[in-house]
This record gives sequence, C-alpha cells and structure tokens, in this order.
Amino acid sequence: MKIFRGSTFKADRAWDAVEIANMGGVTTRLHWTDQPYKWHVNDGEEVFAVLAGRVQMRFRDDTGAEQRTLLETGDVFYASIGTEHVAHPIGEARILVVEREGSV
Repeated sequence: MKIFRGSTFKADRAWDAVEIANMGGVTTRLHWTDQPYKWHVNDGEEVFAVLAGRVQMRFRDDTGAEQRTLLETGDVFYASIGTEHVAHPIGEARILVVEREGSV
C-alpha cells in the first residue's frame, strides 16, 4: 500500500511522473508539469484527470479542426483511440493519467 499526495507532488522537470500502478499493461501515473506537452495520439485510450491546477486541453475533432477546453481541478478528459491532443497547463498542474503501458 502507498499514499500519493496529488496536491503537493512535484517532479524535477515538466511531465515527469511517479508510477502508481501497472495493472495488466495499463498504467496509472501521477504527473507534474508547468509546460505544454506535444501533439500526440496515444497507443489506445487515455484518461486524463486534473488533480490540482488548470489545463487547457487542445484536441482535433473528426474534421481535423482544433478544439480547446479548459479543464479545472477535478475535471477528466477521455481521449478515445485516435484522438490527437495536447495539454497546456496554466501554471503548475498535477495530473493523473491512465493509459496503455509505453504510450506516448
């Protein structure tokens, strides 16, 4: 058993993470960041939950048009298979990510 403090976790650099669990190839990781990620498509689905802070999530819809939504603390973004997206934190953010092991 372990306790992870999502409200105070801080990594050495943006998007570093601590792995909480690996359940049959599906990882749950706690990330800290203060910098945008990169546009990407995961190898499978992704659940992205903001534990602390705010994140502007940018994603491409079915037509390829860029959309944006502001995720507040407690909000969850689900990226289905093939969803191209990029996270832009506003200041510091702590994020719980559930995805297939080895995904981008």
